[in-house]
Amino acid sequence: MGVILSAHQPAYLPWLGYFDKIARADVFVFLDTVQFEKNSFINRNKIKTAQGPQWLTIPVRVKGHIQASLRETLIDDTQPWRSKHLKSLEMNYRKAPRFKECFPKIEQLFSIQQSNLAELCWQQLRFWVTEFRINTRIVRASEFQITSRKSQLILDLCQHFGAGKYLSGAMGRNYLDEDLFADSGMTIDYQDFRHPAYPQLWGNFEPYMCIVDYWMNCGSDIQHVLTGKWHEF
Repeated sequence: MGVILSAHQPAYLPWLGYFDKIARADVFVFLDTVQFEKNSFINRNKIKTAQGPQWLTIPVRVKGHIQASLRETLIDDTQPWRSKHLKSLEMNYRKAPRFKECFPKIEQLFSIQQSNLAELCWQQLRFWVTEFRINTRIVRASEFQITSRKSQLILDLCQHFGAGKYLSGAMGRNYLDEDLFADSGMTIDYQDFRHPAYPQLWGNFEPYMCIVDYWMNCGSDIQHVLTGKWHEF
């Protein structure tokens, strides 16, 4: 079986499907060379509260950030977002089964003083893959001299790593140039992640929360979630 490559832009406190995409690949490329997208999950994600889902957003410096690459996007540290996010996590997850073991780790994670958004997401991602014992090779796009864009960028990355298959997110069907991959002998698989219902605080189950929600409620055993054994819940 050939090498499987997946890729995604940086994400703050990613959801379970992000880690599924990493775990199912041999190589995962952290796309820190693409542009910042407003109202995306790059700098924000949701937690569950007694009042319903709540956004946690990292403020970014507004001037020029839409045109800048993620490597150039800076966090607005004039706002006390770290302390606010920690307070929200503590208040809403203090009754979670794994809170006592997890919260000191998240406090330490949030103590990283990093003003670059992509670098912060990278450092946090390294924590999460270690915490969840995911062994996929993870690299940054900025480490390589590949300047193409869109489908060509992904194809060039696959060829660089000798990958025969690209694992795309489900939305890739809307923008990937499938003919380009086929002409290069490359196969595309589209992720079909079916979100599991796990034990959760605050009433009816809410899918698509950030990874902290699963982690606080269920701990760091994530492999059975990523391999699709939903019945274990």
